[in-house]
Amino acid sequence: MIITPTLHFHGECEEAIGLYQQAFDIRIDFMLHYTDANQQDWNHELTEEQKGYVYHAEAYLGEQRIMLSDELAPAAAASTSLFLTITFETATQVKKAYEVLKAGGTIIHPLRSTTYSSCMVSLVDKFGIRWGLMTEQTDR
Repeated sequence: MIITPTLHFHGECEEAIGLYQQAFDIRIDFMLHYTDANQQDWNHELTEEQKGYVYHAEAYLGEQRIMLSDELAPAAAASTSLFLTITFETATQVKKAYEVLKAGGTIIHPLRSTTYSSCMVSLVDKFGIRWGLMTEQTDR
């Protein structure tokens, strides 16, 4: 079995990808827009705006493969009980990602040192995705 985190958006997937490239330097391996996909994959007409949405994208966040897409269905209730934790080598890297992601977001746990991490923060970005950013317990 392989577990692949999949992030869904509502017309903001490409904007989110740009943000995550700034924060984490993600690498996009594949991107397919609705306009380029087989229309048999969904059962209704798309608006002109939806045709430009991301149907399926694959990226790497470090060595971890993730998938991203724009959802056509109505927004589901948001939950912050499941989130992605990114462990960096240095506090400088944590702080850089935090500065990128905090704009328009909500801070859950402010930037600080804890028993298990010399530098950590938890936040929900402007797209509703919750992130844990941290280092291991280190002086770096």
